[in-house]
Amino acid sequence: MYMSRGCMYGLFVVAWLCCSSLHIGARNLITNPKEEKALRAIKSSLMDPYKNLSSWDRGDHVHQNGVGLQLLCMNLSGILSPELGRLSNLKILDFMWNNISGSIPREIGSITPLELLLLNGNKLTGPLPEELGYLPKLNRLQIDENQISGPLPTSFANLTSMQHFHMNNNSISGQIPPELSKLPNLLHLLIDNNNLSGNLPPEFSELPKLQILQLDNNNFNGSTIPASYSNMSKLLKLSLRNCSLQGPIPDLSRISNLYFLDLSSNQLNGTLPEYVLSQNITTILLSHNNLTGPIPTNFAGLPRLQRLSFTNNSLNGSVPSSIWQNKASKAAEKLTVELQNNQLSDIAGTAYLPPNVTVRLQGNPYCLNSNLAPFCGSESEDKNNSQSSTNTTSVCPAQGCPPPYEYSPTSPVACFCALPLFVGYRLKSPGFSDFPPYRDTFQENVTTDLKLFLYQLHIDSLAWEEGNRLRMVLKFFPVSDDVNSTHFFNDSEVQRIFSIFTSWHIQNSDLFGPYELLGFYKDEGADSPSSGLSKGALAGLVLGTIVGAVTLSAVVTLLIMRMHVRKYIELSRRRHSSRTSIKIDGVKDFTFGEMAVATNNFNISTQVGQGGYGKVYKGSLADGTVVAIKRAQEGSLQGKKEFLTEIELLSRLHHRNLVSLIGYCDEEGEQMLVYEFMANGTLRDHLS
Repeated sequence: MYMSRGCMYGLFVVAWLCCSSLHIGARNLITNPKEEKALRAIKSSLMDPYKNLSSWDRGDHVHQNGVGLQLLCMNLSGILSPELGRLSNLKILDFMWNNISGSIPREIGSITPLELLLLNGNKLTGPLPEELGYLPKLNRLQIDENQISGPLPTSFANLTSMQHFHMNNNSISGQIPPELSKLPNLLHLLIDNNNLSGNLPPEFSELPKLQILQLDNNNFNGSTIPASYSNMSKLLKLSLRNCSLQGPIPDLSRISNLYFLDLSSNQLNGTLPEYVLSQNITTILLSHNNLTGPIPTNFAGLPRLQRLSFTNNSLNGSVPSSIWQNKASKAAEKLTVELQNNQLSDIAGTAYLPPNVTVRLQGNPYCLNSNLAPFCGSESEDKNNSQSSTNTTSVCPAQGCPPPYEYSPTSPVACFCALPLFVGYRLKSPGFSDFPPYRDTFQENVTTDLKLFLYQLHIDSLAWEEGNRLRMVLKFFPVSDDVNSTHFFNDSEVQRIFSIFTSWHIQNSDLFGPYELLGFYKDEGADSPSSGLSKGALAGLVLGTIVGAVTLSAVVTLLIMRMHVRKYIELSRRRHSSRTSIKIDGVKDFTFGEMAVATNNFNISTQVGQGGYGKVYKGSLADGTVVAIKRAQEGSLQGKKEFLTEIELLSRLHHRNLVSLIGYCDEEGEQMLVYEFMANGTLRDHLS
């Protein structure tokens, strides 16, 4: 049977991938006692509150044809055992999104077949072992969002198969080794949000395949951008925001496919470049520098431009209106031009502003004489960086598709009711600032690689996050047509889709950059054939295996299993029949999946309080809203009537000194209340 709660932040492999509930594939990787002993040592070094690894004691082992140890998003803590080095056949080592601390064992460097090393989203500390630089097949190293310190090992220059270095959001320090320029296959180098210093290596121009260089929020104090970077012919994105860089902007006109340029929040000086940038460029961010002189006309005629930002410089003269006039015929494509806080005095050309264009000139001499809306009016910037899809199933009868089933918004069959797969998905470094023009291409890429029909994918919501990352929730629906349709994915299809995602085989267009999975979830509360075996199937399965002396024990086993299935079905029905149904203006009914995504699967790092009622978590909704989620613990659950009464009462309380109720969740046997988040702490904090 499926787990009723999916890991909504990070990844997880549930019981449909492994009936032994090992959560890491099938069996039989272990070929000798030493490796079996190593697995037990690995388990003993980890704290496993949900007993996900209990089956290891029974001799169940790891996937052989995938050869992957995947213990992701299990709320594990403890340390990584040096015995990992004894698992000599591993190709995938995945501990993403846990609470593991300690250092990375140097013994991992002896697993020579290793291709994917995925340790991001933990609490790992200490330096990166030199030994990791001697893994000949390592293709992807993800250690982002940890507390790794120390320098980048020069031995990493030996990783000739490496394509993806994701090391952002750590405390890595020192000079970037120029030797990394020897990597022949490197595509993405993401080391933003660290403590790097020294110079930007000019040798990086020798990287033959580099597409993304993202080094934001480091301290290359006094360093300049090497002129040799103009020779990076394959570069799609150059992001050096807030790096304490000085000097002029180099000539980047020879980078023919550059999509995204961010050099903001430095101390760059001189004038704006007069050369013409790539015709593919979508985003140019040069704000918060020391740039002077006029705005040249070369920024006009860029057909894909979505955002141009020159705020907080010392630019003067007139603004060429030709920058935005070519957008008048492309109403579906947005353009934002940010020019605030300069010395700009006029607009050259027509002052007509197409409805799909926003130009901001506040803080310039041009706006001193009068309030020239829409250029100089008060900024009404949309603080909500989210986008939700339009409901196209409102004409379908609600009672015809009870939760957790949903109507597919994109099905060719009207009001097709099915059980979707939820996938939390994030683009880590996209080459654009506005997603809608590329939405169709994205959907085609994903469904093609998954071998699904285009209509099977629905983008449920998306939100921009800090650092130009785009988070979204994807819903996948089963095939539906007039001839052949199913209302749920079978086990093998779920496993196939999951395997493609977790092996990083989604080959998005280069424009979308690297992705990461934030969740993979299927609500199995409904009594579907996929949620358990029927009595007849169980009987057939057991009776077909009864032989000789084991007949009696098999019959006993069958009766026990029937009893468990009957209890499970009854519990499932009870859950869904008791789901609270209440309509109050301004109070939203959240699903359990939405709450799990918001709190990183109720990760302990998001817990901000605890009381007699239960625990309180800080969460982030799909639209970016920060909330406090009060989750009732077992023993504190109320009856339906009492819970409904409390929601109605709280919805009426409005006072400037009280947090407001935003919504609730009454699903999966859980009761949760969702409040606005008080960023400055509790009353007790202020009184103590």
